[in-house]
Amino acid sequence: MAHLGSARRRALAVPVGLLLTASLAFLPSVAASAAPLGPVAAAASAATGPELSYVVNLTTYASAKEAKKAVERAGGTVVTAYEQIGVVIAHSSNPDFAKTLRTQRALVVSVGATRTAPLKAVQTDEEGTTQKLSAADAAKAAAQAAPGEEPLEPNQWDLRAIKADQAHKINDGSPDVTVGVIDTGVDDTHPDLAANFSASQSANCVGGIADTTDGAWRPYVDGSDHGTHVAGTIAAARNGIGISGVAPGVKVAAIKVAEPGTNLFFAEAVVCGFVFAAEHHIAVTNNSYYMDPWYFNCKTDDDQKALVESLTRASRYAERKGTLTVAAAGNENWDLAAPSILDGTSPDDATPVPRTVDPKVCPSLPAQLPGVVTVTATGDQGLRSYYSSYGLGVADVSAPGGDKWQLPATPDANGRVLSTLPGGGYGYKQGTSMAAPHVVGVLALLKSAHPWAAPAQLQALLKLQADKKACPDKIYDATGALVDATTCTAKWGQTSYYGAGQVDALDAVK
Repeated sequence: MAHLGSARRRALAVPVGLLLTASLAFLPSVAASAAPLGPVAAAASAATGPELSYVVNLTTYASAKEAKKAVERAGGTVVTAYEQIGVVIAHSSNPDFAKTLRTQRALVVSVGATRTAPLKAVQTDEEGTTQKLSAADAAKAAAQAAPGEEPLEPNQWDLRAIKADQAHKINDGSPDVTVGVIDTGVDDTHPDLAANFSASQSANCVGGIADTTDGAWRPYVDGSDHGTHVAGTIAAARNGIGISGVAPGVKVAAIKVAEPGTNLFFAEAVVCGFVFAAEHHIAVTNNSYYMDPWYFNCKTDDDQKALVESLTRASRYAERKGTLTVAAAGNENWDLAAPSILDGTSPDDATPVPRTVDPKVCPSLPAQLPGVVTVTATGDQGLRSYYSSYGLGVADVSAPGGDKWQLPATPDANGRVLSTLPGGGYGYKQGTSMAAPHVVGVLALLKSAHPWAAPAQLQALLKLQADKKACPDKIYDATGALVDATTCTAKWGQTSYYGAGQVDALDAVK
């Protein structure tokens, strides 16, 4: 689920960018009373394997010098260290690298490989493929646009579903608020995005180090249009061109974390993205992906446990710095609160091995991280989209993500979500990937109205102002048939399908 939707993965060898190294950003020295380290296990084994990337989560007492020395003696190279959260990114071709470091209990809490094998196809929280808007369909929409509407706004049923069109008559959002799209990159040259784009708060985090070179945040030439689509839903300008975003007056930044050629989202890049957003005053981040290579990361596995630890540290750090994280629930129609789920997709960078997991022990990241706003998808009729995952106590709110069976009375009669595409185009997508940016847009409006609100306060306001939704009698299944909604449960004033309800942009600006 933490990928761009359900369509995303292509084969490629380990990218050259991951083989580059940089100086260790030194961690604070330990106090004199720190627990002494045992001898670092003997130098790396002569055996070699594929070069992999690792997260090394340090203890409170670990120093940079000790960490660097231990990594090197275990046969690795330090790429960078995030001293703020005690996470080191390292590369090694020693098959025993993690095992060796795990013996250093005074230095290391956990160590885990962020991948398992040569890279393959990827997955995001987008369901299906992009439908590009034709010139004829664009002209048809423009002919029906009312005074004050953007040319393509007649096709944006999703804005009306959350009353964003009414909210815009009161407040478009503040340019002092920046949202971050942690994704496949954003085409900031798009005419509907250029005016609101913040280059100074954008970067390419692939490999674990933030590259702020001009344009580094843009999609790869052969890359995904996913991030650009997400950005338009949040903050496409009201400028008489194309569409409108939910919060067309705020700034949007791009933090690219997807691997070239595959669009895989690995832990080192996501950790970098969270920390970069936190340190560049980004109010809310959109995360419409699940972190590769595991759909669920089991704390009973040494490698996966380390990935959970590193991302939890990064997420908590971001929250402390004032950044709220929003994530898509995923497109597998899974109950994320169920006692067990059959995961047949992991690891997705090699041959998947079906396994049954307990999502309480094996969370999907970042959707099931503490403090994260997890979003399910709905269609034009307000019903949960047929593909959307859900879960009582997991789903926080719902928002329009599109549904090919719930058809709106728009010029195109297209139940998917219309937004921006690289190269100045527009197109339709559906998925919880498309639902999450609607929530980010509403949160940006809330932050504009309450500039001093902390992440927890924003989340509370979001849920309080959401339009409550009861469990429906029927929903559409994957074939388009209306079936009994027997999987919907309710408790604590919430439902497993919609959480606290569907977000409301109008309430956010009142």
